[in-house]
Amino acid sequence: MLESLTELFDKYHLIAAFAVIGLTMYLAYWVSARFTRGKLHGSAIAIMIGLALAWFGGVVTGGEDGLADISLFSGLGLMGGGMLRDLAIIATAYGVQFSEIRQAGVRGVIALFAGVIVSFVAGGVVAVGFGYTDPVDITTIGAGAVTYIVGPVTGATLGASSEVIALSIAAGLVKSILTMVATPMTARLIGLDNPRSAMIFGGMIGTTSGVAAGLAATDARLVPYGAMTATFYTGLGILLAPTLLFLVVRAIAG
Repeated sequence: MLESLTELFDKYHLIAAFAVIGLTMYLAYWVSARFTRGKLHGSAIAIMIGLALAWFGGVVTGGEDGLADISLFSGLGLMGGGMLRDLAIIATAYGVQFSEIRQAGVRGVIALFAGVIVSFVAGGVVAVGFGYTDPVDITTIGAGAVTYIVGPVTGATLGASSEVIALSIAAGLVKSILTMVATPMTARLIGLDNPRSAMIFGGMIGTTSGVAAGLAATDARLVPYGAMTATFYTGLGILLAPTLLFLVVRAIAG
């Protein structure tokens, strides 16, 4: 049976990729529920497992595409490529009604723009502090501080190196994990106890997985409100980072 599965996966690489991702997600959510009681979201654990597997694949094969350099898992290269990545990003926003964001009012819109810009500036300052001077590198790392989705999309658009794109993902991942952990501890101090504040919070922080997990640990009834504006935040970041914000960085650092 094992031999038959190996032959099947070696022939149909994309099916093998879906199987690997499915098992990884199952393991991540089991670890989240078993060892953290859901406080560290399963998606964050899955991302860390994915990064570890990518590192392992790179070390074993000496290649450039991580686990996808192994023939049996080459479907991961297609699954993580631009086509399905962009489809996944669009899917996060599918079904969201623009009229719903009006419930947050002007404050919600201000929170969206302020959240993206503040996170981008913070990431860019850190990049400069570590010696990066190229506008493309600074913009990519700054975009990673917005979310770990905005970073790689911006890097791919601007032609950043794979090392810089990896740094942008790491920056977004750290932000997501900090949001998951800090939200329930600070919710009472910042008045995060009603739908309106949850929508503003999602718009300010942005990372959907971090906001959803943090609100779930605070009050599960607030999750849809925070997650909705966080989804808009990701879309806004993808629009602004490789265009307007890159032009600003190039004007300053170029």
